[in-house]
Amino acid sequence: MKQPLIADIGTHVDSVVTIQGWLDGRRASGRLAFLIVRDGTGVLQCTVSAADVSPELLAVATRIGQETSLRVTGKVRAEARARGGYEMTVTDLQLIQEVHDYPITRKEHGPAFLMAHRHLWLRSSRQVAILRIRATIVRAIRSFLDDEGFTLIDSPILTGNAAEGTTTLFSTEYFDQTAYLSQSGQLYVEAAAMALGRVYCFGPTFRAERSSTRRHLNEFWMVEPEMAFFDLDDSLALQERLIANIVAEVLDRHGTDLAALERDTERLRAVVPPFPRVSYDDAIAMLRARGDEIAWGDDFGAPHETYISDQFDRPVFVHRYPARSKAFYMKPDPARPEVALCADLLASEGYGEIIGGSQRVDDLALLEARIQEHGLSAEQFAWYLDLRRYGTVPHSGFGLGIERLVAWICGIHHVRETIPFARTLDRLYP
Repeated sequence: MKQPLIADIGTHVDSVVTIQGWLDGRRASGRLAFLIVRDGTGVLQCTVSAADVSPELLAVATRIGQETSLRVTGKVRAEARARGGYEMTVTDLQLIQEVHDYPITRKEHGPAFLMAHRHLWLRSSRQVAILRIRATIVRAIRSFLDDEGFTLIDSPILTGNAAEGTTTLFSTEYFDQTAYLSQSGQLYVEAAAMALGRVYCFGPTFRAERSSTRRHLNEFWMVEPEMAFFDLDDSLALQERLIANIVAEVLDRHGTDLAALERDTERLRAVVPPFPRVSYDDAIAMLRARGDEIAWGDDFGAPHETYISDQFDRPVFVHRYPARSKAFYMKPDPARPEVALCADLLASEGYGEIIGGSQRVDDLALLEARIQEHGLSAEQFAWYLDLRRYGTVPHSGFGLGIERLVAWICGIHHVRETIPFARTLDRLYP
């Protein structure tokens, strides 16, 4: 007996097959029961009729509860009215585990309840669609970078120094030393770029930020490319091609999933290069023109980023922020040292920053001065300074946050739904 995946069921029309999965829904009427079975690749309506099965088997089909695991055997036929376009006429039904009183019912549940039951909430059609799209985004990123001549580098999770400031570090004992969970793999991929030219790391990063906004997680995933001999403009050109490629891949593969999420795909179809580029100075002017009281040197909050991005139909680069508010490794603009050669990519529709990047300081004396200005330990960064002693070159890189990217592409309000198990200020379970 064939046991195909539901995603492939259309190739088995008029054949008798067995599928394995979970009961997603059920309705019964007299001598008929309609079982909606899912297996992770799709759903299939299975019709159980008194004309085809024994009274005992029909009774089983009418009593089993949501999430019962089962094997269903029957003949497949095309049915335009059925969900998925196919239907099975059941001839046999085997229960693997009968379930009743499944905690997540069809009624409305609040976010706290759903997050506490995240291990079960993942099974919902909405969450399945999000996770499928996330997987495609990850695959698209890696394929794009691999095709561009990048080499994957695994940066360490445990580090001895900070990349993004010392106030957001999770610390842990490391034998007789203190170690920190990585905020970023950037410093390490900079070292690898001096060996391989174009590299990237892809993994979890951690920020001990006491923030509970819809855009923040304390553990999230980033891809961080680093490119030798790239200036800021080279990096921005790569970023916009990467984002456009990812969006096109999702649109091509996930029309059904995007429809299930009620995502306006026309907004995504506008995501084609070139992306608008707005200087920090011009962004400040835009905000002041609408009445915001914001001083030069202030960072942008979520309402500021939303307003700026709303002026465009695709993501927008905001570049050359004040150097004093940026990380020690960002290179000042030689033509105007008070601003850094950096840029954030703001997603449209109010989703905020999805990429942050810069050209790196490549001068030893300047990097030493910047480390001192930021109150960092020159001893801890001795290895990083070596990169400027031995064969330094102009280089640039950026970090792309996976969860914010997924939220934007899927049209999801809160990033907690974009990762299988979110780690937030108040969530460590499950």
